[in-house]
Amino acid sequence: MNTLDLSPLFRTAIGFDRLARLMDTARATDAPSYPPYNIERTADDAYTLTMAVAGFGQDDIEITAHDNVLVVSGKAPQMQDDGRFLHRGIAGRAFERRFVLADHIRVEGASLENGLLHVALKREVPEALKPRRIAISNGRPQQPAIEGRTEAANSQDSQVQVA
Repeated sequence: MNTLDLSPLFRTAIGFDRLARLMDTARATDAPSYPPYNIERTADDAYTLTMAVAGFGQDDIEITAHDNVLVVSGKAPQMQDDGRFLHRGIAGRAFERRFVLADHIRVEGASLENGLLHVALKREVPEALKPRRIAISNGRPQQPAIEGRTEAANSQDSQVQVA
């Protein structure tokens, strides 16, 4: 079985359209293979993307991150072909690579060294989304007051009558 049908899942789930797009792009068999790259986990929340971009300079490469997509593109450097080459095996063609980033992944920086482009990535989860411990107290928890209502009306709503 070569295909996976997730349509029943998406009938009852809202907001997972990005997951569907990710699954579609992962299935693509005609994905480009140039330039080669590595993705390395350097710490619990840090990653490094390394691309082999021999022959490209800093001015030839552009890196953009937008809507959880990292795009690394390179324009081919101008090479003069004056007939000196007997064999040309070093690729000098333009490229564009796209990487889907998980939520809260931020690009920290990039460096080009010895023909390798290193892109540093870090996961930064906001404090509001991190798990927090809830303290347990004795007695009944306080009910929050509803704005615009009197204190007496709020206290009547918090009393429970058993019939």
